[in-house]
Amino acid sequence: MKRCAECAPFFVLNFVSMFIDYTVIKCLSGKGGAGAVTFRREKFIPKGGPDGGDGGKGGDVIFIVDKQLHTLQDIRYKKTYTASKGQPGASNQKTGKDGDDAVIRVPLGTVVKNIETDTVEADLIKDKQTFVALKGGKGGKGNARFKSSTRQTPRYAQPGLDGASKTFALELKVLADVGLVGLPNAGKSTLLSVVSAARPKIADYPFTTLEPNLGIVKYGDYQSFVMADIPGLIEGAAQGKGLGHQFLKHVERTKVLLFMIDCQEENPKAVLETLSSELKTYNPDLEKKPQLLIRTKTDLLKDELAKNWSAMDIDQDISAVTNTGLDKLIALITEQLHA
Repeated sequence: MKRCAECAPFFVLNFVSMFIDYTVIKCLSGKGGAGAVTFRREKFIPKGGPDGGDGGKGGDVIFIVDKQLHTLQDIRYKKTYTASKGQPGASNQKTGKDGDDAVIRVPLGTVVKNIETDTVEADLIKDKQTFVALKGGKGGKGNARFKSSTRQTPRYAQPGLDGASKTFALELKVLADVGLVGLPNAGKSTLLSVVSAARPKIADYPFTTLEPNLGIVKYGDYQSFVMADIPGLIEGAAQGKGLGHQFLKHVERTKVLLFMIDCQEENPKAVLETLSSELKTYNPDLEKKPQLLIRTKTDLLKDELAKNWSAMDIDQDISAVTNTGLDKLIALITEQLHA
């Protein structure tokens, strides 16, 4: 499939490969350091009072959003994250050093779920956003804290409190402006490859795309939007048929949906109804998003096929192979994004 630079002057930029969007990790915060039991021992004060310091706090487990990351791939290979312990207190009422935090960097759009309760604990959608998932244990008090008028020489201190432990499921939902929705082999990957620098796998058989692909589409002088090629849906996807749930979750954050239907479909109305029904069943709010109906592969459109579309309200005809209608499609999308 050849592409002419003069035919598509408005397209460039970035893409994401090896898309890992789900992983499970165990996290443990640090135990607090123990308080110290010590007494002042100076030359002219043989029986000095208690001076044991407090233990340091255990390290926290913290998630931090890093916009430079686009996948959970790195986290996937490390199954356990452990913060360090707080150090014990010392004499002269010196507090032990706090334990180091376990910092987990995640991409924009990461959802942190408690896997035991299946509840969402954080939805991380802003760069540098932080979420303290587990607090470290408090350090124990040293014996200097327990001195009183009736207890001049306390010989005990508190142990540090234990840290916490949880298992989290991390789920990445792509943050894209435009989501491409259609049956397998509807031409979504071909469109993305033409209007951006993304290079999704393309072939003439269904289910070529098994993971979302992102591409940045540039238009005008300094403007751009992110387009997501969502793997093809099938009937029953909303109930998890095939990889339905894994696919559908990625359209939840998109601003505009493009329903892409092959011009060679014998019953395009039924295809549109299937796509709309699957989205609505999965999440009724998806029906409220701006939607455009795109007829694809129009370089293959024959007169006998055109009659099947007579009752359809098509927003734009395109052929990603011949670059037909792509400039108008970009204009339609930007109009919706800025509405």
